[in-house]
Amino acid sequence: MKILRTVFRILVGLVFVYSGFVKGIDPLGTVYRMEDYFIAFNIPAFIPFSLYLTVFLCVLEFLTGISLLFNLWIRKTAWLLLPIMIFFTILTFFDAVYNLVPDCGCFGDALKLTNIQTFIKNVILMAFVLPIFAWRKKYRSLLPAWGDITMLLIIAIAFSTMSIQCYKHLPLIDFMAWKVGNRVNKTEILPVTFYVTYKNKKTGEEKEYVSPNYPWNDSIWLADWIFKSQRVVDPNKNQGLVLRVEDQHGADFTSSVLDNPDYQFILVAYDLNRTNKEGFRKILPFYKRVIKDGYSFICLTNSLPSDIKKFRMDNGTAFDYYNSDDVVLKTMVRSSPGLILLKDGIVVDKWGFRDFPGYDEITEKYLKK
Repeated sequence: MKILRTVFRILVGLVFVYSGFVKGIDPLGTVYRMEDYFIAFNIPAFIPFSLYLTVFLCVLEFLTGISLLFNLWIRKTAWLLLPIMIFFTILTFFDAVYNLVPDCGCFGDALKLTNIQTFIKNVILMAFVLPIFAWRKKYRSLLPAWGDITMLLIIAIAFSTMSIQCYKHLPLIDFMAWKVGNRVNKTEILPVTFYVTYKNKKTGEEKEYVSPNYPWNDSIWLADWIFKSQRVVDPNKNQGLVLRVEDQHGADFTSSVLDNPDYQFILVAYDLNRTNKEGFRKILPFYKRVIKDGYSFICLTNSLPSDIKKFRMDNGTAFDYYNSDDVVLKTMVRSSPGLILLKDGIVVDKWGFRDFPGYDEITEKYLKK
């Protein structure tokens, strides 16, 4: 039984540490998902507190995992572990049934699970958590109680500090498709296959064909067979989010942006009404030197044309604005605004607005090569 208790403790601890860590190093991504939940449950008043709740929950989850993993203060931790698992199991049940949010983000962007997979994962975890709670008095730490508390407190402070730094700058580890070094313009479009099913009018026999490889133009065959159903197999639907760049009239400029063989700068601000205005003012001298040297500089946003016009007038920004999906923009860079340096469809570098580089620095590091 001691071995079983240890195995259960370590397994659940590893899951909680991993889950808390991958969300804690990308707090803004976790904020986005928390806001989705507040909107889904019609409690938008909680949205301004999303960041504080994110940091608190990530720290709590990480500490719970550390407590289990290293056998620290488990008698008390078990009283947190069980309610946490009950709450999230119920929440993910409603997600699985009603699809409240498309992605619960239980493992951030490091590991994607469907809502049903997430619920099943929590049910399996409950099978380990319930015995841990029942055995809580049998766990013995090697440290005195004050030692356990001190260790957990130090870890909480360190993890909170790291998470806040990742929020102010960029994630410690980038799990996004637009991470530095990735190619973002060569998504292979695989062929979509259409299947049609026909039923024999006399025998009731059913046959499925790959369209258009069936005798659709044979009148004799059509006299005996009647169309019943069609299904589509699209291998592209799981390729993730794809950037589409449009001007205010809906014209597609995606290729001219992603396939540009030269260096170009993309400023990302998914919502101009919520972006950091000082970040825009800070980038203006940089923009002027970029244009002077003949490089491209555009801003991608999901704001309405009227909001873009007002923002340009209020902040004196002369660069070109294009529209893209806000969900895609949030995955490109965890900052609003954020700056991306792209060359021939490859992400060369990116920065949050607090870390915008000087143009001389960029010239020395990249443009002179």
